[in-house]
Amino acid sequence: MLKLGLDIGSTTIKCVVLDEENKIIYSTYERHYSQITEKIAEILATVRSKVKGVENAAVALSGSAGMGVAESSNIDFVQEVYATRVATNTFIPGTDVVIELGGEDAKILFLTNGLEVRMNGTCAGGTGAFIDQMATLLNVPLEDLDELAKQYEKTYTIASRCGVFAKTDIQPLLNQGARKSDIAESIFNAVVSQTVAGLAQGREIEGQVVYLGGPLTFMSELRNCFDRTLNTKGICPENSLYFVACGAALCAEKTIDFDKVIEEVKNYRGSGNFAFNPPLFKDEEDYKKFSDRHAKATVLQKELKGYKGKAYVGMDAGSTTVKGVVLNDDGELLYSKYLPSKGNPVEIIKGFLEEVYAINPEINIVSSAVTGYGEEIIKNAFDVDYGIVETIAHFTAAKYFMPDVEFIIDIGGQDIKCFKIHNGAIDNIFLNEACSSGCGSFLQTFANALGYEIADFAKLGLFAKRPVDLGS
Repeated sequence: MLKLGLDIGSTTIKCVVLDEENKIIYSTYERHYSQITEKIAEILATVRSKVKGVENAAVALSGSAGMGVAESSNIDFVQEVYATRVATNTFIPGTDVVIELGGEDAKILFLTNGLEVRMNGTCAGGTGAFIDQMATLLNVPLEDLDELAKQYEKTYTIASRCGVFAKTDIQPLLNQGARKSDIAESIFNAVVSQTVAGLAQGREIEGQVVYLGGPLTFMSELRNCFDRTLNTKGICPENSLYFVACGAALCAEKTIDFDKVIEEVKNYRGSGNFAFNPPLFKDEEDYKKFSDRHAKATVLQKELKGYKGKAYVGMDAGSTTVKGVVLNDDGELLYSKYLPSKGNPVEIIKGFLEEVYAINPEINIVSSAVTGYGEEIIKNAFDVDYGIVETIAHFTAAKYFMPDVEFIIDIGGQDIKCFKIHNGAIDNIFLNEACSSGCGSFLQTFANALGYEIADFAKLGLFAKRPVDLGS
């Protein structure tokens, strides 16, 4: 009898069909972009059309996003750690340790003398999502990161617990001209460090080691980093992407009615029993009041073209974006630019200044200042007059627009800063330390995961009827 297994992961769906000798006769690996039920129904329909006799196959589901669907459709469900163990013992008997990296989870399975499992908890540092973010920061396609790392000459210490704090380590390296190949290798070393130190927690990783999951399958240099650290030569099996799906198939005992299940999966909407918060706005009118109130806080603007007076340039080379402004003597805004840094703030600032001179070739810039992560490199590259600490830049601008300001909150790409103001001076500063939840990068990552541009993602949230309570 044929057996079909589905692995519904956090970012992808894997499907396999095994024959009577447990050989894979069909497999598929697809990203679901959070459209999980639609993708499951689509895959089941495709399998039925392509694999003869599959309608009589035993079917089982596994994976972090599969339990609810399995229960509602009366399909066998196999816990993914157990599925991994079954597949590993079937296809690679004698395995001592399994290291598996997924889209948002990391696992080490110790199989010698029983089963012991170590998994990441609330943070996805060191997983596939972490590597995705780092590739984006380096402005290289994910598939090129591995080839880049193979050309490394030296490595740097990079935070591995949190993707956003890793970015904070990488951005200054980029600003200082570090080679991308060295940073790519350093990223892989950070992943190894997070996995080994964070999960193994002192237990020796020895014997026959097997590598599973997308990052370890597609990135040979990442495997090499693990090999060097563990002083071993791990095995990455041919079908490493499909081990959880294979384990589910091996455990499958019950056949399904394909037509019925496809229809049920299409219509599956979950239990609806989740905690939610009040809507941001009751209705369009409530939102309009909010927008009108905020629209009162404006910066006076004038035309840059033809301006003859003194001009002042301010630049903010941030962790993920670069901002530039030109002001006149009265503090009015003549020109502004807001762009992603793409790991090269010098090039972005150069473009900004060239635009300013193109619009007004006779402009008389009498002074300039820069702040942010890239302060030093921009100051040196363009002979900027002043380098300003971010907190002082924030306070100076806030005081200009609101002389009696008492509190400032700034949510950036990778950090959140709050300042208390007392008697006209900064009295206390609070900022995020161990986690980047709630920052711009956090929002960008969620938007990408759901397949939206950030602007469209933001609009969706404005009128949500039941915003899900995701905790903190």
